[in-house]
Amino acid sequence: MGAFPTVDPEYDGALRAAGVAAGRWPDYRKWVRFYLHFCGKYGHEVEAPASLPAFLAKLASKGQSGEQQSEAEAAVRCYHGWASSKARPAAMVHGGDAVTPAAGGVVQAGAPPAASGPQGGLAEERAPYRAGAGGAGDPVASAWQEVATRLREEVMLRHYSPKTLTAYAGWTWRFRRFMGETLPEAVSGADVKRYLADLAVRVRVSASAQNQAFNALLFVFRHVLKRELGDLSDTPRAKRSKYVPTVLSKQEVEALLAELQPPYRRVALMMYGCGLRLAEAASLRLHNFNFDTGMLSVQFGKGGKSRTVPLPEAIRGEIAAQVERVRGLHREDLAREYAGVFLPGLFEKKARGAARELVWQWFFPAQSLTWVASPGEWRRYHVHETDIQRAVKAAAARAGIPKRVSPHTLRHTFATHLLQANYDIRQIQEMLGHSDVRTTMIYTHTIKSDLKPLRSPLDLG
Repeated sequence: MGAFPTVDPEYDGALRAAGVAAGRWPDYRKWVRFYLHFCGKYGHEVEAPASLPAFLAKLASKGQSGEQQSEAEAAVRCYHGWASSKARPAAMVHGGDAVTPAAGGVVQAGAPPAASGPQGGLAEERAPYRAGAGGAGDPVASAWQEVATRLREEVMLRHYSPKTLTAYAGWTWRFRRFMGETLPEAVSGADVKRYLADLAVRVRVSASAQNQAFNALLFVFRHVLKRELGDLSDTPRAKRSKYVPTVLSKQEVEALLAELQPPYRRVALMMYGCGLRLAEAASLRLHNFNFDTGMLSVQFGKGGKSRTVPLPEAIRGEIAAQVERVRGLHREDLAREYAGVFLPGLFEKKARGAARELVWQWFFPAQSLTWVASPGEWRRYHVHETDIQRAVKAAAARAGIPKRVSPHTLRHTFATHLLQANYDIRQIQEMLGHSDVRTTMIYTHTIKSDLKPLRSPLDLG
């Protein structure tokens, strides 16, 4: 992930001026370091109004408490005020390289370079829409910051995924740059239409990206600005390409599993054996397993939906061994008086002590404990999704599989192999957790058709 950036020592002066107790300065600097690292990793601008809500959503997805998120928000807002008051913020260090201030007084903490070529996409889009610094006292920046804050509130009110908030906040900020110095209340449906057309024609984003931008702006208009977009039916749309998922053969699955090391091999076994999404596999807890009925309960999957899938008999031994590993690790953690695992939402306030109970432990725990500075305690998180992605990609390369392989490929392979075994597509739909069978129908393109192959009349006898 790279080194975390350092914070200019002059930031302490801003903390002192804001009346923050000196004992809390290390925590405030820590949150700012995390924020700068987040902006660099995910391509957010440090002083963009939408970056802070996206950062807070990321903290929520990592199990950080509401108190920790509030402290992080206060630290970043203080940093924003300090940075905007300086004509040229001091250079910072990110990953060992000096980072100089960008135009308009915005420090780009490790932002990725613009993509090259005609398919540059969103990275290429950043340059022509860059607005001014928008520091304190700027009415346009303040108005859009209010939109970002209200967007976060509306998304959280509906219990949408933190990833949804990150995506919606990102599109809102890109649209704000497109509009330049226009106030939010002056933006119209025609402006949204121009922006969507520009995404399709000039930036040439994918159809899914343009649709996501449309959904984000529709949400902002309806629930934040309290207005309707109007008719956008004649807006140019990005061409949707037919997508056929990458699928592995049974021999390739075996080769991939042979190259995976613990704990990633068992993660891959669960994804392929149960058709799990990456986030679903990573966030499994012990109470999700019902060994009496041989079923796995997948709770709060995509869209907040839950489902049950059968546990594979072939890996019952592997599952039992992993449970024993978690039991042993849990005993060690209790001996070290750790505070427990991260729990969803405010559940810990409802069930005090649940974080230390065995049933709530992660099935795939992280290798090391996480230090939570604000309460001053150690917590256990699950294995990181990025580590799983890297492990699967590296294993596929070592196995010599000539395909683009990711953890999600195992879910595609699960559905395809069941179709090849003549299982009903409705059953497969339920096991995958698809709301619409048309989503599941895409796997019919990954298997051979039973229809008679088409031949030329010249080849007919």
